[in-house]
Amino acid sequence: MSGFSNFAVSFTIISILSGCLTLYGTGMGTGGPAVIVWGWPVVGLMTLLVGLAMAEVCSSYPTAGGLYYWSAKLSPNNGPVFSWFTGWFNFLGQVAVTAGIDFGAAQFINALLDLEGWYKAGAAHTVIIFGLILLLHGGLNTFGVKLVALLNNVSVWWHVLGVLVIVGVLAVVPSHHQSAGFVFGHFVNTTGWGSSIYVAALGLLLAQYTFTGYDASAHMTEETKDAARSGPKGIVMSILVSLVAGWVLLIGITFAIQNYNGEVNSATGVPPAQIFMDAVGASGGKMLLLVAIGAQLFCGMASVTANSRMIYAFSRDGALPASWFWHRINPRTRTPTNGVWLAAVGAFLLGLPALWNQTAYTAVTSIAVIGLYIAYVIPTFLRVRLGDSFVRGPWHLGRWSRAIGIAAVAWVVVITVLFMLPTANPVGASNFNYAPIAVLVVLGFAGGWWAFSARNWFTGPKVQGSAEELAAVERDLGGS
Repeated sequence: MSGFSNFAVSFTIISILSGCLTLYGTGMGTGGPAVIVWGWPVVGLMTLLVGLAMAEVCSSYPTAGGLYYWSAKLSPNNGPVFSWFTGWFNFLGQVAVTAGIDFGAAQFINALLDLEGWYKAGAAHTVIIFGLILLLHGGLNTFGVKLVALLNNVSVWWHVLGVLVIVGVLAVVPSHHQSAGFVFGHFVNTTGWGSSIYVAALGLLLAQYTFTGYDASAHMTEETKDAARSGPKGIVMSILVSLVAGWVLLIGITFAIQNYNGEVNSATGVPPAQIFMDAVGASGGKMLLLVAIGAQLFCGMASVTANSRMIYAFSRDGALPASWFWHRINPRTRTPTNGVWLAAVGAFLLGLPALWNQTAYTAVTSIAVIGLYIAYVIPTFLRVRLGDSFVRGPWHLGRWSRAIGIAAVAWVVVITVLFMLPTANPVGASNFNYAPIAVLVVLGFAGGWWAFSARNWFTGPKVQGSAEELAAVERDLGGS
């Protein structure tokens, strides 16, 4: 794999056409255009610090094990415990981000079907479509491995051209555009909370949720040329390109808003769909909606793939219940089929509360951010703690390493607390942010299992790579 291909995997999973658009409606109520437009570069720059710190560690340990392997290596005395909790938070975040991507795609598909008069938009119908999308992505990752590889290559160009098409059409076709004052300065608060600062902070979720998944470059390093340099560059470049392209996309969509009376009124519950329709007409709006849906489906498919590989690696080390079952490899496709379906079912369960909870999607995306970013920053914290004893790879931050690492850790602490807070006031059963419950359940289960059992036998990531070990795997799969 070339360095560009390594970058492309992370860029696809970040997917600005998924994160920016599916949470756009949430952003319009938690700060509005001002927070959407200015929150993006602020979050992007802080995410870049996290990515730079991760990239430096990736250069020292360019392995497919990624995050929880790094944690084991960076803590000589307590490697297994840090590796254990890094892996569990990564597992939580991976499942939640799969749920967030595919649930968002279900909302957009339901909106398109509603606009065609085929299937009314609503929570129950969206959950049904969500389940069908997960079945599709599970099936593709089980039976269509070669097709998945081809579609991942197509996905990169779909995202790049998709952003250009959407922004270009919205810039040229509408006869009316919002003023610069509206796009860059209009503040909106429909949460019920009185503090503008608190509401603006909640509005950062749109950007922070979108900037997830770039650890994929680390997981692909063993399949990449010049891995110790290409992997770190893939992480950093995917963030930088997404930062620029995403900002252009958000500004373009916000300028294109036509009918605004304090909110973007959408009969389908998907504000970007209404913006497209109002700006370029019914036919053109539906075409732009299809571009976004295609990108979201590509992204969800890649997310299931990445999730299943993480499940395979973690269960191979005995760290999941019934690990013997989840790390089985399909002898025909040579993929972790059981892990694929654990990812799909876990994602469906996280999205199911949307049937009765109006803020379920916000909760799912919050869980994704919290789980993934804790897993991202534990190796960074350990690297900072090592100080000068850390053995640098060929790609490193030099004298800025410690400062960037500390800033990255501090930022993750802030967003972890922030995205567990209530998002609507008054708080009730229909709008409760259940992110803290999901995080505490996983933390409690992983912590309890560690205290009573795993600390006696979990020694960290296993490495399979010797000729004898690979030959044993081949025999298990029926190979020669």
